[in-house]
Amino acid sequence: MTDTSRTSDILRGFQVPAESLAPAPPARRDGVRLLVGRRGSGEVSHHTFRDLPELLRAGDVLVVNTSQTLPAAVDGQLGGDRVVVHFSTRRDDGRWVVEVRDPDGRGSTVRRAGGPAGAVVELAGGGKLALEEPMDPCGDRLWFARPSMPDTVAHLRAHGRPIRYAYTERDQPLSAYQTVFATPSADGGASSEMPSAGRPFTAALVTELVSRGVQIAPIVLHTGVASAEAYEPPYAEPYTVPATTAWQVNAARAAGGRVIAVGTTAVRALETASDGRGVVRPAQGWTDLVITPERGVRAVDGLLTGLHEPEASHLLMLRAVSDDDLLERVYAEALQQRYLWHEFGDVNLLLP
Repeated sequence: MTDTSRTSDILRGFQVPAESLAPAPPARRDGVRLLVGRRGSGEVSHHTFRDLPELLRAGDVLVVNTSQTLPAAVDGQLGGDRVVVHFSTRRDDGRWVVEVRDPDGRGSTVRRAGGPAGAVVELAGGGKLALEEPMDPCGDRLWFARPSMPDTVAHLRAHGRPIRYAYTERDQPLSAYQTVFATPSADGGASSEMPSAGRPFTAALVTELVSRGVQIAPIVLHTGVASAEAYEPPYAEPYTVPATTAWQVNAARAAGGRVIAVGTTAVRALETASDGRGVVRPAQGWTDLVITPERGVRAVDGLLTGLHEPEASHLLMLRAVSDDDLLERVYAEALQQRYLWHEFGDVNLLLP
C-alpha cells in the first residue's frame, strides 16, 4: 500500500491561494519563472525559464513527451441535462475512459456523479456515447464508455475543444495547449490534457540547448484527465520508449551525464521501460506504474515539472526524485514568492 500520509506531513498547511492559479497563458511561453532545487546542497534558487541552458550541461539528456493534445471536451445531453464529456483514454477494445461533468455556467465544468450504467450521452455533432461501467468499482468519476462514431478522434477534432478548468479565465485555442515537441502519433493517439511541463519550451530555446550539447530524447505517453480525487493514483496509460531514446539515456548515464525528465509523464514512461539497474530498453504498451519514494527512480536523475496540488499523487513521484526536506523548501519558496500553478504556470526543476 502506498504511504501518502508522509506527503501531508511534508506540506502541512499547504494551500494554493486563488491568485496563484495561472488563469491564462503567459505573454511568452519561455517567460515563466523557474524554481530550481538541488538535492545534494539543498539549495533553492529563482530563475526565468530562459535561464535553463545555463542550468544544464553538455552531456545531459532532456526526455520529452511528444504526445499531441486533443480537443477532448465535447458538449452533450444526458437524460435531458446539458453535460460536458471529457474523453480521456482510448482502450484497445475500442472503448474510452471518460468523465461526464456538469457545465458551471462560466464556460468551465464541475464534478458530477457518473452513470448510470446503460445511459447514453447524445454528443454534439451527432455521435452517441454509451456508458457501460465505472473504471473503478468503488468510484463513479471515470467510466468505460463506447462511442458510436467510427473515428472518435476525428469527431473530437471536429466538435471538441480543449479541456478547461474553473481557474482559467476563458477558452483558449488548441494551439495554446500544444507543446513545441507535439508530433502526430502513428496510431492517431493523443493526450486529453497537455503534457504541460514541455509548454515553456520554444524552438529557439531547444536550438540553444542542443548547441550547448544538451540532447533531446522523445518518449510518448498519452495522458488522461487529471485526478480530481485526493491521492487518486494515475491509471493505465499508453506509452512508447523508442530504441533511440533508450540508447541515448543509457549512453548518457554511462558517460556521467544526467537524465532530466520533462514532466511526470516522461518519468513514468522511462521508469516503466527500465530494469532494476536503471538500464532502459525499448518498450511499448500500457503502464500502470505508480512511482513512490519506497520504489524510487532508477533511470531518472532530475525532473522538470509544474507545481502540484498538495493532495496530488504526483507529489509521491517528486519525493522519489527529490528528498523531503528539499521538496518542503521548494514549495515554501513557491508559495512565498507567488509562483503560479497549473498548465500555464511556472516551473520547478529538481536537480541532483
